[in-house]
Amino acid sequence: MKSFKLSNWVLAGWLLAVGCNRPGAATADATGAQPTATESAAADSPENQPQPKLPTMKLWLGPKSIAAEIASTSAQWQKGMMFRTNVTDQEGMLFVFPRPAQQAFWMHNTLIPLSCAYIDSEGVILEIHDMVPRDENPIKAATDQVQYVLETQKGWFEKNQVKVGVAVATERGSLKETFFGKR
Repeated sequence: MKSFKLSNWVLAGWLLAVGCNRPGAATADATGAQPTATESAAADSPENQPQPKLPTMKLWLGPKSIAAEIASTSAQWQKGMMFRTNVTDQEGMLFVFPRPAQQAFWMHNTLIPLSCAYIDSEGVILEIHDMVPRDENPIKAATDQVQYVLETQKGWFEKNQVKVGVAVATERGSLKETFFGKR
């Protein structure tokens, strides 16, 4: 009788081990905790995935250039660079807003360190900030004149000596001409 119970325990342990290591099974995180079924399903949901790459445009910041994805809708602004795992030193994302306002950016679900420039309606950089991954404290602009925000790899502005006061342009002209036509 004892050997029968022991063999049942061995068989049950073996089945449990094989079942937990099947492809697609949940895996422990760095702390050893297993994700719940809800957490596993949520990680795979579209809301927890990066948005598809947006159309890009070459921007000039003084003599330097960068290829920026253009985020011009509410859904694109809200998702931004969330859940992305890398950005090269030649890419960024330009957020284009319909009118100047006091913008505030934070790093909710953003996994990579970024820098951002707050830019006025004429395309002039007003402020530059470094941002920390997953930091949900908003970095509020000091002015209500921000119409564009450019996010880049952290340190891009400093590395490329792009400072406050530099004008941003595209191959079509100023940011205002490119996105809103001549006024």
